[in-house]
Amino acid sequence: MSNPFETRPAIHAEAPRAARTTQQWQQMDAAHHVHPFSDMAALNKIGSRVIAKASGVYLYDTENNKIIDGMAGLWCVNVGYGRKELADVAYKQMLELPYYNTFFKTTHPPVIELSQLLSEVTPEGFNHFFYCNSGSEGNDTVIRIVHKFWEGQGKAGKKWIISRKNGYHGSTIAGASLGGMGYMHEQMPSRVEHIAHLNQPYWYAEGGDQTPEAFGLARAQELEAKILELGAENVGAFIGEPFQGAGGVIFPPSTYWPEIQRICRKYDILLVADEVIGGFGRTGEWFAHQYLGFEPDLITMAKGLSSGYVPIGAVGIKQRVADGLLAAGDFNHGLTYSGHPVAAAVAVANIKLLREGGIIEQVKNDTGPYFQKTLREALADSPLVGEIQGAGLVAGIQLTMDKATRKRADDVWGLGNHCRDHCFRNNLIMRATADRMLLSPPLVISKPEIDELVSKAAHCIGLTAKDLGMA
Repeated sequence: MSNPFETRPAIHAEAPRAARTTQQWQQMDAAHHVHPFSDMAALNKIGSRVIAKASGVYLYDTENNKIIDGMAGLWCVNVGYGRKELADVAYKQMLELPYYNTFFKTTHPPVIELSQLLSEVTPEGFNHFFYCNSGSEGNDTVIRIVHKFWEGQGKAGKKWIISRKNGYHGSTIAGASLGGMGYMHEQMPSRVEHIAHLNQPYWYAEGGDQTPEAFGLARAQELEAKILELGAENVGAFIGEPFQGAGGVIFPPSTYWPEIQRICRKYDILLVADEVIGGFGRTGEWFAHQYLGFEPDLITMAKGLSSGYVPIGAVGIKQRVADGLLAAGDFNHGLTYSGHPVAAAVAVANIKLLREGGIIEQVKNDTGPYFQKTLREALADSPLVGEIQGAGLVAGIQLTMDKATRKRADDVWGLGNHCRDHCFRNNLIMRATADRMLLSPPLVISKPEIDELVSKAAHCIGLTAKDLGMA
């Protein structure tokens, strides 16, 4: 069997960047780089697209194509590309204190400033924060916090954490165990114990003849049934994304989250909001759970925390949980880069840009409503679009073979990937999750840029419909 990592000859790495051709970059990439979530043999045959620079909401590849980024990188570049303010802060901090840890009774000004600032922009009661490097590590940390908290309360038996199918909480062993994506579970030889999954609140695909409201309530009530099955004395937390991000930008019916919160409070279960995608302005609120109207006990954060400029994640801990955790003795968890000074300094500057620049208010009151309205109007007559869900600057576009019956394609991944390929060829970044097309552009996108983004998205969906003989 051939080795997919040796399909192209290696070239010397000493050649100047500007002198390399796209093909040379692709050869080096194929020879040495293993990509996330990729079939490397297939990718190496066609060659990766090489992104060379970026500015605002645009990417530029080594073939000088100008590409509008409808996904803000991986849902993260909230303040847009090329913000000199963030680069300057990173440079200054690297010269002043490039690294020191927060172990061994030490701290440093950037992480202190970030913690104070987060206490101001998170909902009331969130005054304590633990730092890591990604959303995956944040959700690993959540598991540790939940167990340590209940141990300190004299309820060490509350080990079970309940999550949802088609939820995404990271790709570490613990994060992927929390997430409910079967194709990730299949490649793990083992998973973290004491994690259970409920059905997702995906009305379009699974609601049948129920109204969205009735369906949302029924799916939320599965939590109560699972708690009773496991025993409330054995259940520590429920975790969910306010809207499912990587699962397809699925917004639950309005009845869902109030019922989830009621059940958690009834059985004394911690409620965890995974805000890795929804946080820092995506829905027009600082956090998506505020838009959807519930109050968590723990918040996982990453991505928009630094707008992706440097890796950083965090867990926000509500006062009741923080008090219990702080009183429970040593919290034996940490990472070399927990609260890294450069990452913390950049996150501080990023949050100040979001707040003092009025970026989130603009998403809530201006560009967000414009984006949602423009997208719906542009796709209203498409025979391939069954529904559009979203808020602020995030949207999920459901592709369907029949609007009246909500019929899905036999090969949902094939349909979405086919549309994504049209986007790729038309210099648009739009993500596919099964038969849902996803958009999540930088929060600084202007109305003319929204027009361009929506026009290209409609064009690519139209090409897909034409390929299916629907237009």
